[in-house]
Amino acid sequence: MNSDSPSIFPQPFKALGCNECRNLDALGFDFTMAFQLIVDVQAQQPFAYEALVRGVAGESAGEVLSWVNDGNRYRFDQACRVKAIEQATSLGLLELPDCLLSINFLPNAVYRAETCIRATLEAARRCGFPHERLMFEVAEGEQIHDAEHLKRIFAEYGRQGFTTAIDDFGAGYSGLNLLAEFQPQVLKLDMALTRGIDQDQVRQAIVAGIVLVAQRLGIRIIAEGIESAGERDALLDLGIRYMQGFFFARPQVDRLCLP
Repeated sequence: MNSDSPSIFPQPFKALGCNECRNLDALGFDFTMAFQLIVDVQAQQPFAYEALVRGVAGESAGEVLSWVNDGNRYRFDQACRVKAIEQATSLGLLELPDCLLSINFLPNAVYRAETCIRATLEAARRCGFPHERLMFEVAEGEQIHDAEHLKRIFAEYGRQGFTTAIDDFGAGYSGLNLLAEFQPQVLKLDMALTRGIDQDQVRQAIVAGIVLVAQRLGIRIIAEGIESAGERDALLDLGIRYMQGFFFARPQVDRLCLP
């Protein structure tokens, strides 16, 4: 896909402001956000909360995403950013010092990073949410049509003071190739690597190698999908202090769970 004239964007393209992003009638469906704790296990305090889309009637993220198409992808991506900032602020995230808000984004819904970030900046300004406390995750499984386009997004987000992350690292077959192209500040290890790691020497060896690479590149690691004390302890032994999973907290719509 040519990033200068992608067919998935409205023609002529016009970036949306905050008020337009909150116009869910134009989007065609309503949704809300659930927030899942990412904990600093060593410090026993919140490191971040990830904003996860949910339907207003309890529909899963997968079902909500099935409503997204080429016609509404851009508006949905923009609306997610605004809604995540607004809801996290209303739930008191600003009262937790230095705690990040992590937002998933669709790189194929970003036309030009410096233009498409406008609604995010407006929402952060209006809510008093510091830029440096926003983290943007791109899933490894998200099909990247234009590698240079994603590089430009990461560069612009870094310039704005955002933290950048690759989500679901290790879920597919292109993890190291993706990392060779993009060096984010955070890698989120997929549960395919962390599940049962306390009983699996192969996974331990693979994760130890990823930890070494991340240390060399100055990248922090978050381990996802943690469901047992054994997994937590094994990952701590491997040098990973940031973790996320049902062992610590399930996603909640109406509150921010604490460690």
